[in-house]
Amino acid sequence: MTGSALQLLAAFSTALLLAAVAPPELAAQQTFDVIIRGGRVLDGTGNPWFVADVALDGDRIAAVGDLTNARGRREIDATGLYVAPGFIDSHSHAGGGLETEALSHARPLLAMGLTTVVINPDGGGPIDLVAQRERLLEHGLGVNVMQLVPHGSVRRTVLGMQDRGPTEEELDRMKRLVRQGMEDGAFGLSSGTFYAPGSYSKPDEIIALARVVAEYGGAYTSHPRDESNYTVGVIASAEEVIDVGRQAGIPAIVTHVKALGPPVWGYSTAIVQRISAARAEGIEVYTDQYPYAASATGLSAALLPRWAQAGGQDSLSARFGRPETMARIRDAMVENLARRGGAERIQFRRVSGDESLEGRLLSDVARERGQEPIDVAIDLLKRGSPGIVSFNMHEADVRTLMDQPWNMTSSDGDLVPWMVGVPHPRSYGAFARKIRKYVVEEGVVGLAAAIRSMTSLPAQVFRLADRGTLAPGKAGDVVVFDLERIRDVATFTAPHALSEGMMYVFVNGEAAIDGGDFTDLRAGRTLRRP
Repeated sequence: MTGSALQLLAAFSTALLLAAVAPPELAAQQTFDVIIRGGRVLDGTGNPWFVADVALDGDRIAAVGDLTNARGRREIDATGLYVAPGFIDSHSHAGGGLETEALSHARPLLAMGLTTVVINPDGGGPIDLVAQRERLLEHGLGVNVMQLVPHGSVRRTVLGMQDRGPTEEELDRMKRLVRQGMEDGAFGLSSGTFYAPGSYSKPDEIIALARVVAEYGGAYTSHPRDESNYTVGVIASAEEVIDVGRQAGIPAIVTHVKALGPPVWGYSTAIVQRISAARAEGIEVYTDQYPYAASATGLSAALLPRWAQAGGQDSLSARFGRPETMARIRDAMVENLARRGGAERIQFRRVSGDESLEGRLLSDVARERGQEPIDVAIDLLKRGSPGIVSFNMHEADVRTLMDQPWNMTSSDGDLVPWMVGVPHPRSYGAFARKIRKYVVEEGVVGLAAAIRSMTSLPAQVFRLADRGTLAPGKAGDVVVFDLERIRDVATFTAPHALSEGMMYVFVNGEAAIDGGDFTDLRAGRTLRRP
């Protein structure tokens, strides 16, 4: 076939596509609220961009295609810009911030292109989802919110901080709490088996609760029991998540997937092999990932052995006061600090009562005080649990895991008051960073694949039928961005900086970012599992 014939065939195919999604006779008859004209449309499926118009009417996408004959009450020239579905954050700690009047506008999220966030991850958050929903809606919402039932909170409600399995009666109580959450519209169950009290659970307990979730078509997402070699190891932990999916028959997500610390650098290949094999077996397994080589957690979670946390803070304090037990705790903390690469890889992000430490490395503080780093950590843990950023991943592992078709983009970020603490920059930049660094600058993934990981893939995983792609009838969550300008600005030492490059962000058909400026419209909703 000649080159001209190929061009003719391509043009004919494109015409058929546009006619299918936006029949000319329909477009000619209708006036829409908004028409975004001439943008490079990335529809979320992973297909390459095509030039088309996108029409919004009310809170829905009304048409995608050639809308030359249609009229918009408002028309936006998107020539040279990219138009995509609103981004979905599959792992967000923004719930608490969104409940406050000061942060309900969700500007840091919108600046990244986020229009929907999944909250209550890692097994944490409230178990009364109706009350949480009321708090979220009190001041309006800048973004849509999807809720999970948090296993750790369920366990704490029934068993407190006890390091044991539940009795049959206690397990029944836990099942009832999970069932109530699913009845109230949750999209699945989250666990944090790395953290106390989730770490005190056995796999059978998780599977029993996941089977309740299966009755409602929900998903299971887990902060794995071990992302390094703390206990069972990163590979066995991934296999545990896979087995929950296998036994319960539901989608299972290894959340914020990583190989944490020098002892397991390079293990990303083995993680990929295990997940690929499970999917070949017919198990619906996914991962999500934030695009950084540093994690964030609490100092207690990073360094304390879990047996020392059993019973809660009072029991921990009592153990600190017994010299022999304290010696055991200290030895374990030395090992755990080595797993994370040492004191020079630990940066304080929030220290209650001593803001002067925020943004500083544990190693620097120890030198300044003339103490061993572990002893500085112990002194701080006696007063609480500072938040930390931990520089513990290898870039090669980040890239290997990112370049997988079953890997979603997430932030694992908080929504924090402006200029409070020194949070992980992922709270302000995760989605923009993936596009700038790993798509534009390094080419680790293609743009269409990156957008899919932020849109249709999480919608598929959580069975969110009306979002994630640009198609008529879908919710009016749409972003328009300038690929040359999109970038993360937040850094590890200056994290309070909004991402750039989002020109328009529509949430349920309303412009939350308009021409690059925030409108502070709160058009978000609390979504419920179908």
